[in-house]
Amino acid sequence: MRLDKYLKVTRLIKRRTVANEACDAGRVMINDRPAKASAEVKVGDKITIAFGNKDVKVEVLDVQETVHKEDVGELYRYI
Repeated sequence: MRLDKYLKVTRLIKRRTVANEACDAGRVMINDRPAKASAEVKVGDKITIAFGNKDVKVEVLDVQETVHKEDVGELYRYI
């Protein structure tokens, strides 16, 4: 699954266009490497998102195209 779509589906970033802009600005990294919005996300990847002065680090536990709001927590865990 594309990185921008994964960020939207997991609700780490609310809109796909915002996720796309964050990737273009170099604020999203996969496994400590800057990632484009089109990068593929796989189980086990570590995603870091820079929000201003705070970094959010998560590990991908599952990749699903669609998910209910209640089940979002099963897709990733905070590091």
